[in-house]
Amino acid sequence: MHRQRCTRIIATLGPSSSDAATIKKLSDAGADVFRLNMSHGSHSSIGQIYAAIREVENATGRTIGILADLQGPKLRVGKFDGDKVTLARGQGFVLDMDDTPGDRNRVCLPHPEIYQAVEKGTDLLLDDGKIRLEIIEVSDDKITTRVTVGGVISNRKGVNVPNAILPLAALTEKDKKDLDFVLDLGVDWVGLSFVQRPEDVQEARDIIGDSAAVMAKLEKPAALYALDEIIALSDAVMVARGDMGVELPMEEVPAQQKKIIRHARRAGKPVVVATQMLESMITSPVPTRAEVSDVANAVFDGTDAIMLSAESAAGDYPVEAVSYMDRIARRVEQEPSYRKAQSKVESHPEPTTADALSAAAKQVAKTLDAAVIVTYTSSGSTALRAARERPRTPLLVLTPNQNTARRLSLVWGLNCVHTKDATNFQDMIDKACQICIKYKFAVKNDRIIITAGMPFGSPGKTNVLRIARIKNYHKE
Repeated sequence: MHRQRCTRIIATLGPSSSDAATIKKLSDAGADVFRLNMSHGSHSSIGQIYAAIREVENATGRTIGILADLQGPKLRVGKFDGDKVTLARGQGFVLDMDDTPGDRNRVCLPHPEIYQAVEKGTDLLLDDGKIRLEIIEVSDDKITTRVTVGGVISNRKGVNVPNAILPLAALTEKDKKDLDFVLDLGVDWVGLSFVQRPEDVQEARDIIGDSAAVMAKLEKPAALYALDEIIALSDAVMVARGDMGVELPMEEVPAQQKKIIRHARRAGKPVVVATQMLESMITSPVPTRAEVSDVANAVFDGTDAIMLSAESAAGDYPVEAVSYMDRIARRVEQEPSYRKAQSKVESHPEPTTADALSAAAKQVAKTLDAAVIVTYTSSGSTALRAARERPRTPLLVLTPNQNTARRLSLVWGLNCVHTKDATNFQDMIDKACQICIKYKFAVKNDRIIITAGMPFGSPGKTNVLRIARIKNYHKE
C-alpha cells in the first residue's frame, strides 16, 4: 500500500486499458487514481469501467480514486464539401452561420457566442492552432478573416479563441447529463474543462455539492487572470497543458505551469500536471529523454500528481507508461534538492488549532526522527493540512469514511486506510500502532506522531498531538 513516493499518478482509461486485468496491472505499476474521459464512450461503457476499478480496489485492498473528466464546451467548425480543404497563407476565409458544407472560401461556425466575443485584429485558431486566422471584420453572423498560417483543415475541427472570455456556460447539456450519471456512480472527483472564471466553478459546485470533489482544469488564458479566486473555489486544479499550449504561446506554458503549482501549494490545494507527459509512449515502449525531464521538473516543482492521457488510454504500452512515471517520481524524490525545493514554497496556515498541530507534527517528527505521522480524519481537511506541510516523514491517514480515503488518493504523500474510528484515547494509540505495523510504516521501538480530534468522530476538531512508541503490537 505504501508507494515509497509522495507524488501521485493519474492514469486515463480507454480502449487499451478498460478491463479489470489491465486496470490491476496499472494499479500495481503505480497508478493511484483513474481518469474517466467523458468525451469518449457511452454511459454504459463508462459504468463498466467504473465497476472494474472498484473490483480491483476490493481485490487489492488499495484505495483507488476515480476522476470523471467532463468534456466542457467544445467549439468546432462545420463540415466541408469533400471533407477537407487547403487554406493558403494570405487568402481570405469566412466563417458564418450557414450550415451548408464549406469550401476553401468559407465554412460554418455554429457558435454565436464567438461572434459576440471577438473583434477586428484578434486571431482564431483551428485544429489545435495548426491553422491561424486574423479577423478582418465581424458581424452578428459572419467573421471575415485572413489566413496567416495555412494548411489542410477537415470536418469538425476545433476552434480556439485566445485572449477572449466567451459567454459560454461552463456546463453544457451533455456535461449535465454526464454529471448526473457519474455522481450516481459515485466518482470521487469531477474535472471541469475550459474554466474561464470563478463563476464556472461555483456553478458546478452548486450542482455537485458534497457528492464529489471539484477539480478546475486550467487551460484557458482567461482563467489565469482569476487564478487565486478559481483555486479558492476548487478542491484541486489541473495544469491542462493541451489547450493552454494552443491559446498561449508555447514558451509561456512552462512559466504558467510553475505559477499555478506555486499558487495552489500556497493555498493548500492539490495540483495536477497533465497532457503529453510521456506522449511518445503511445507508440514507443520507452519515453524520450525530454519527456523524462518534463515529468521530473513537475515533480521537482512539488505537484501533487502527474497524469497520463492517451499514453494509458489508447497507447500500445499503458502499463509501461505508468511504470516509467513511477520510476521517475521515485528517483526525483530521492534527490536532496527535491526536499529543499519543497521547503521553498511557504504555506500559509490559518490561525486554527488544526493548522498549528499539523505544522507542529512535522517539526516534532523531524526532531524525534519519527517513522510516520498518523492522521485521523473524517472529512479529509486535517490530512490536507498535513500534506501542505510537505514533511519528510511519511504520512498515514486513517479515516472511517471511504469516500474521504478515495478523494485523498491524489494528494501528495497521503497513504490512506479506511478503518473504523477510534473509540477512546487508548484505542486511538493502539489502532495507529497496529496499522503502522500491518502496512510496514513502522517496526518495534519506532516513534510515531499521531494527530486526532476529540471527541472522536467530530469532523474538523483536530486538537490532539500524541507521541507514541511501537511496543508489543502484532499485525492484525
